[in-house]
Amino acid sequence: MTEIEKQQHILDKAQLVHYFEQGSKPSVDWGIGTEHEKFLYNTTNFHRLGYNTEPGIKTILKHMQIHGWEPINEHGNIIGLKQNGASITLEPGGQFELSGKNFKTVHETYIETKKHFEELKSICQEFGFFSLPMGVGPLWEVDELPWMPKKRYTYMKEHMPTRGKLGLDMMTNTATIQVNLDYSSESDMVRKMRVAQALQYIVTAIFANSPFSGGKPNGYLTYRAHIWEYTDPDRCGFLPFIFDEGFGFERWVDYLLDVPMYFIFRNEEYLPASGMTFRDFMNGKHQLVPTMEDWETHVSTVFPDVRLKQFIEMRGADASCTRHIAALSALWVGLLYDGDSLDEAEALISNWDVKTMQEVRAQVPRKGLQAASGNIHAGTVAKQLYQIALGGLTRRSVTCCSVDESLYLEPVREITASGITQAERVLHNYHQKYNGNLINLLNDWQLLQLQSCPNE
Repeated sequence: MTEIEKQQHILDKAQLVHYFEQGSKPSVDWGIGTEHEKFLYNTTNFHRLGYNTEPGIKTILKHMQIHGWEPINEHGNIIGLKQNGASITLEPGGQFELSGKNFKTVHETYIETKKHFEELKSICQEFGFFSLPMGVGPLWEVDELPWMPKKRYTYMKEHMPTRGKLGLDMMTNTATIQVNLDYSSESDMVRKMRVAQALQYIVTAIFANSPFSGGKPNGYLTYRAHIWEYTDPDRCGFLPFIFDEGFGFERWVDYLLDVPMYFIFRNEEYLPASGMTFRDFMNGKHQLVPTMEDWETHVSTVFPDVRLKQFIEMRGADASCTRHIAALSALWVGLLYDGDSLDEAEALISNWDVKTMQEVRAQVPRKGLQAASGNIHAGTVAKQLYQIALGGLTRRSVTCCSVDESLYLEPVREITASGITQAERVLHNYHQKYNGNLINLLNDWQLLQLQSCPNE
């Protein structure tokens, strides 16, 4: 939105529905956006990097400006960077996130991601830290972790414990990969949202990569997915209404209107919303008049498995290395951006019921690809998804891409063919190669410095 559009007062719900309608794009303009987080640790004591520690995140953000990044400031603190449509931001516990540019191909996403990790690696070597892309920070308890100096996190830190027992764990100790894709119309959005919601927990199982926390195995393959189940039921989780007859932009708006707001942002300051819903805000229960900028902010503060903005976000994968980041993008592009593949995916889920999907989803954190209920077995479905995406990417190479993007699916092929996730591989190494010594495992991880996945 332009600055003028952002300041427009909201007079009726139709404006909010129109906001999502504006996201529709012809297929020739569809892009691929990828966001990925990682943890940063001191090489000498394995403490998570704080903002002002030495080495520290503030120093890293300053140093990265040498590479052409421009600072994003808040109250005198550098809280992020931007460059040519990409940005680097900080999650509450110092998770370092690249929100990449919007690209036409997975190949471009891979190049950007590889460059980012190489740039970070050079800074790691200079300042004495290492980056670790896993779904949950493996070493420290939540009360031992740093907090970043971003004002909005002050409100979230106070609010989260009132809504779920693991809300602070989510904020400070989880990291993810997210893929953002476009839609051409309301009907296209509905198809993609339903497929994405039905399959997200299967994709979560494929990319499970968080078996440690507090310095030891935690009993989960994706502890990150478990944490999200105990974060905030008002704004997180599986959304059954996506499968209801009549689902569309207006139904999504109705969902958002009844989610409590975190805060109101005015004049560079965050004001408490005190549990007010956006519907309350529109109905005059605050002295301020809601604007479209308030709406855009609110849209970004719900965290379900699949989120609709002016594009669709698939949010369910544990953080990992360059190959797996590209693989996640390739998988979703292959499923959702080819018409035949989308038809196949719809046919695959056509006889699934919501209760069974939720039962399998509940098992995924512990069982990964072995999760099963009724006619859904995660491992079996995962193999089918690989084949559907492979076909979609191969067809894309003929119609719109000079590079066959299916090559980026190789990690998905390896995992689905073997049935062994990243989490299970690293657990095997932890017990067999490192004799239960997590520090030794992470020391080797430092040496590899993300040139390949160290748990494969």
